[in-house]
Amino acid sequence: MKKLSFIVLLAAAMPVFADRMPLPADTPASFRNECGSCHLAYPPALLAAADWQRTMAGLKDHFGSDASAGTQAEREIADFLARHAGSANKLGSAGSPPRISQTERFTRKHREVPARYWRDPRVKSAANCEACHRDAANGRFSEHDIAIAELRR
Repeated sequence: MKKLSFIVLLAAAMPVFADRMPLPADTPASFRNECGSCHLAYPPALLAAADWQRTMAGLKDHFGSDASAGTQAEREIADFLARHAGSANKLGSAGSPPRISQTERFTRKHREVPARYWRDPRVKSAANCEACHRDAANGRFSEHDIAIAELRR
């Protein structure tokens, strides 16, 4: 009976854990330094492996910037992203070029966010996770810990 209770409790908690994506222990410094120098170093699970491959292949024109990092760093980052990428079946297509904010998962999770919040100058774009998710840098994206109320001011 105790075992069954534990399993039921664990299953009930799974949605909470699904929004926790801390960077893996084997995150290379090159990923933190290169990817995190311009924006949040997004957890690899937010895109599927094929989308990360396309992103890495397009670093010379990465959303209007040259994000090239050198051959060794790019190889290290690409290998890391491939090892920890999310499931294409769960995420859905990320479009072209791949954007986390274009995945079906992102759209589903954010469907109730009013358009005015996306236009708010403090948010600027859907790619700015930290504008609403206070602990995004630590991989926490729970809807129960967001700062949208602060945008209402």
